[in-house]
Amino acid sequence: MMLKHAQPMMPALAPWTNDMDLLLWRHAEAVDGTPDHLRELTPRGLKQARRMAHWLDEHKPKQLKVLVSPTVRTRQTATAFTEDFDIVSSLGPDGNVADILAATGWPDASGAALVVGHQPALGRLCALLLAGSEADWTIKKGALWWFTNRVREGETQTVLRAVIPSDFA
Repeated sequence: MMLKHAQPMMPALAPWTNDMDLLLWRHAEAVDGTPDHLRELTPRGLKQARRMAHWLDEHKPKQLKVLVSPTVRTRQTATAFTEDFDIVSSLGPDGNVADILAATGWPDASGAALVVGHQPALGRLCALLLAGSEADWTIKKGALWWFTNRVREGETQTVLRAVIPSDFA
């Protein structure tokens, strides 16, 4: 019987690390009308927000910072999930991809950021992260898109972790 020398056990090192999670949540359904920034959620929108908030509560990443547009409908959407959020004026309906990136620090910040915002900026950011350039992609009202930025074997990658429509949450 021949015995081989056992190799010392070394702790396994993960081939990748998660640097940052970015969650993009479009506000739930709101009433039509003016002024735009005062539009409230409809009863259906309140239900959408509560359903997604429940899903988020069960799946949220650690160290989640919540950033919200100053409109009533986005604040109502966020409040279904938490009262602990920052209102960021640049995330309003006239905001753009650069505003979202600046507010969240993507991809260089650590932890996780949840943005409760508006079209078309959210859809354009999703297009940029997945296809490499801004395009007019649509995110349904109340839906959530979750991205992770990670480094694997020295290469920075953007990973789409989840797309959850409000009626699936």
